[in-house]
Amino acid sequence: MEDITLREEFIKLGQALKAAGLVESGVEAKIAIQNGEVKVNGEIEYQRGKKLYGGETISFHEQEIMIHAH
Repeated sequence: MEDITLREEFIKLGQALKAAGLVESGVEAKIAIQNGEVKVNGEIEYQRGKKLYGGETISFHEQEIMIHAH
């Protein structure tokens, strides 16, 4: 599991996927999210701009990211 510690109040889902290195671009993140390939806290999430404030877990292609508040 990869950890991301927030530097700001929140991070958007697409940005988190890029920060963790799971996608190479915002376009790739957008497509993966629109295709239902990304889960937040075990639920499929279709909003690339979903704000994550800490405590969430993102799942993508059997990889997980834990978001931590700063």
